Order: sequence, then C-alpha cells, then structure tokens
Amino acid sequence: MGLIHVTVSLKPLPQAAESYEALFLVDTGATDSMAPASELQKAGIQPAGRMAYELANGTTVEYDFGLAVIEFMGEITAGRVIFGPDNAEPLLGVTALESVGIMIDPASQKLKRLPAVPLK
Repeated sequence: MGLIHVTVSLKPLPQAAESYEALFLVDTGATDSMAPASELQKAGIQPAGRMAYELANGTTVEYDFGLAVIEFMGEITAGRVIFGPDNAEPLLGVTALESVGIMIDPASQKLKRLPAVPLK
C-alpha cells in the first residue's frame, strides 16, 4: 500500500491561537499521533504524561505525550499526541482517524469518510 499524507493542525487544550500545522503521514499501525517535541512545545502543547511505545522494529521506548485538538480534512477531534524526536516525521494515528469516521480505502489507497461513526 502507498503512503498517505494529510495536512493536520494541532492546538493545545483549551484551544489557543498557537498551533502546529504540517503534513502528517497516516499510520494505521500507530494508535496515537506523533509530532516533533520542539514543534509541540512552540504550539503551547504541554506534556500530560509518559508512556511506553513499541516501535515498528520491535524496540520499546518511552515518550511524553500531551493532549491536543486535532484538525484535519475539515474534521475536529482531540487526543494524545506523542512528543517525538525533533527529526521525526509527524504521524496521524488510527485513534484520531476513527474518532471522526475516516478510514483508508484499501482499493483506492485514499482516505474516505464513513457514512456514520459506529457506536456498536
């Protein structure tokens, strides 16, 4: 499957004028979203906790995470954002996608909106 990128804006909770906007790689293998720590700090997003995450190569690392408003494709949600390394590519995780009813269509390899967000 090809790579899918989407423009995402992150803002601190409660919303403030500052934000971080970039092209994020859509990563359905990642639960949480991630952005460079220095960019999150510039946007006013503060660490709220620390958690262990398993990387694609199987190693486990600990990262701080914060809570942010996440906006993309005209939708808005809120959730965890990992304070990643400053050279990390920003990732949009599956939790943010599912919370607004967007999924990857495997046939077209594009993001598509579900007709409704499942509550079952």
